[in-house]
Amino acid sequence: METEKPFDALIIGSGVGGLSIGIILARLSRRVAIIEKNPLPGGLMRGYLRSGVDCPVGVHYFGAFAEGQPLRRMFDYLGVNAAAERMGRVGPIDRYWFDDFTFDLPEGIDAFAEALTTAFPEDRRSIAVIVGNLRVIADLQNSLSFLSSTAMPFTDMDLFLPLAVYLDKLNCSVRLRSVLAVATRWMGLSEQDCPVIYHHLALTSYLLSAWRLRGGGSDLAEAFVSRFTELGGSLVCNDPAAAILTDGGAVFGVRLASGRMLRGTSVVAAVHPKAVLAMLPEGAVKPRQARRIQGMLDTEGVFAANAVLDARSHPALPHNVYRLRADREGLISDGVFYQLRSGGKGQSLLIMITRSLFSEWRRWENTATGRRGADYEGEKARRAGLMLEKAAEVFGSFAGAKIIDAYTPLTLRDWVNSPEGSPYGIMRSVRQLPLAAAIHRVALGGLFFAGQNSLAPGILGTVLGSFQAVRQMIGDDRFAPVFEELSRAAEG
Repeated sequence: METEKPFDALIIGSGVGGLSIGIILARLSRRVAIIEKNPLPGGLMRGYLRSGVDCPVGVHYFGAFAEGQPLRRMFDYLGVNAAAERMGRVGPIDRYWFDDFTFDLPEGIDAFAEALTTAFPEDRRSIAVIVGNLRVIADLQNSLSFLSSTAMPFTDMDLFLPLAVYLDKLNCSVRLRSVLAVATRWMGLSEQDCPVIYHHLALTSYLLSAWRLRGGGSDLAEAFVSRFTELGGSLVCNDPAAAILTDGGAVFGVRLASGRMLRGTSVVAAVHPKAVLAMLPEGAVKPRQARRIQGMLDTEGVFAANAVLDARSHPALPHNVYRLRADREGLISDGVFYQLRSGGKGQSLLIMITRSLFSEWRRWENTATGRRGADYEGEKARRAGLMLEKAAEVFGSFAGAKIIDAYTPLTLRDWVNSPEGSPYGIMRSVRQLPLAAAIHRVALGGLFFAGQNSLAPGILGTVLGSFQAVRQMIGDDRFAPVFEELSRAAEG
């Protein structure tokens, strides 16, 4: 039953992408509602408590957040304060631990170039080319060129090659390939799939500056929510969007699972494109385009486990550790991400994340979170236990360690409605870039896409995607003052 007057925009999904676009539109005096299927908003920003410890899900660390840098400027525009601590000021941001060598990722492109040259002197020429491209892309990031142009601001076609092919062209050594390949894993991609441009964008954002939250992800989620509601935005939780309503080739509202109907002149999907397709009436999207969206591949899923340790024997580390294995070609074959942070009350929290394909959990595909049975819980416990054993090889003996939780691609699927539980959304591989771009060309008036599925994964890419969606909604002329404000912040 329809009870409200029409909104200017209805946003499906309250992750960082949905809340960002909601705040931007509310700042521009639009009447906005965000629809969230879960009881609490925040998507993968929001952590959860286990044994009194805040366990993060989607925000472990992020880049380009120093004063005047792109993410900070966008957060300042949004009016969202993220209590964060800077990494890499004393020691590395990340430690890459391979079987036969280690490499410490420093802050700063100059420091990165020096560290690479020291570690791999035989690759001096290749490093100079790579670092030169990183500097160009860092300048483009700082200028937020993605928001001032309708096309990718790059003319070097080598940047659209798969990273593995690009490194072959540069005759990089096996060890250098392995180090450079790590950044592809931040986006759930392999070296054979990841375009150089996405690799460089991710890497430069962390080289500019790397940060992690002082509090938990729930604090960040609440900061976004409070800002949105402060600006007059409406938040509808625990009532999923069931259908996007259309008439005459344009959207006019959303029907919720409860039967409630919200009218709106625009609908913004800050969720997976396949989930959007399922909400549209048959025939609303051309069959060819529907097949393209249905055929999109997602990035890799993850299995994660959290354990509490005695902080006296295992205090928090100011950097992350990647335990990695590479093949003879330098391609990463296996790896685990570790973050050892304070858990409070004399405890440290060890976060362990590794790749896990949806197919590994297919047996429980038709079950729901909390109701998957003893076999599923047993498999989670088995994998988490093995991860803890392997972690002890890195950090030393874990006397008294206790695993407090683990989650799988199925967990993430149910939480954020990603069909195969990918935390990174659709795959932006070289072969799928045209398909990824096609979601913005759905011929349905008033329907827009935002968040990581519209531009790029990670907080920086997701927030950029939300600003880009606003630009598409209101046009370049009306968006110009927004871009000018972001640009003034850089000059300041």
